[in-house]
Amino acid sequence: MDRIGKYEVTAFSKARQDITLVSREGKRRLMIHALLEVDVTKARELIAALKAQQDISFTGWVVKCVGQATSEHKEVNSYRLGRKKIVSFDQVDIPVPIERKVGSEQRPLAYIIRKANEKTVAEITKEIRTVQHQPIDASTEVLGEDLTGFERWALTAPGWVKKLGVYLLRRRGVSKKKHFGTVGVTAIGMKGRFPGWVIGMGGPIATLVLVGGITKKAGVVDDAVQIREILHLTITVDHSIVDGGPLVRFASRLTELLESGYGIETR
Repeated sequence: MDRIGKYEVTAFSKARQDITLVSREGKRRLMIHALLEVDVTKARELIAALKAQQDISFTGWVVKCVGQATSEHKEVNSYRLGRKKIVSFDQVDIPVPIERKVGSEQRPLAYIIRKANEKTVAEITKEIRTVQHQPIDASTEVLGEDLTGFERWALTAPGWVKKLGVYLLRRRGVSKKKHFGTVGVTAIGMKGRFPGWVIGMGGPIATLVLVGGITKKAGVVDDAVQIREILHLTITVDHSIVDGGPLVRFASRLTELLESGYGIETR
């Protein structure tokens, strides 16, 4: 009796090694996770109504709302600076993964939306669309950025060099913002039917917002029960920087923006 059956062996690629390195960095931090259910019925209706006039993506709109909520609650837009300081930023740089096929492998390539809190939903959507069609090859790790010579070298360096680089950046908040951004948005639920939440590792960035699936549920609107579209959202923050109170205030403001359809310009 064959206990194995057919199987296939593939390489543990350089890209997978990089993802493992980043994930381990999140594992060592003191992460808090908040799982939210957000009514996005109004926003989805507004986006659908504007589809013929304007290209607005759901992910681009979520990025806009995250950028605005973050600009109002800078605790989640902060990093450690040395052993005894924290640095908080005005501008919100949001890294998002853009999935592209490289050879036979689907890879989440990094792209950072700089100053997301200062841009419109349409501008953010256009940025995402542009890098989705950017020419790439097996050496591509970061989309859209004009990389310095040092960054290009670091991306192609051996694993131990990258590990050392991540270690050296742990408490260098200004450099971390430059290279990694601050508040990440990952739209897992936009890849297919996914009726639930995702718990993220956090990685090296300050805060992570994971967009899960959308399901239809009964909700109460003006004392009447209606079918609503509910988005599953997870917020992950570093407890060494953010306490429960700031996390709740940030989550409350983000929920308010999402449920009101903030930033979607109707004409």
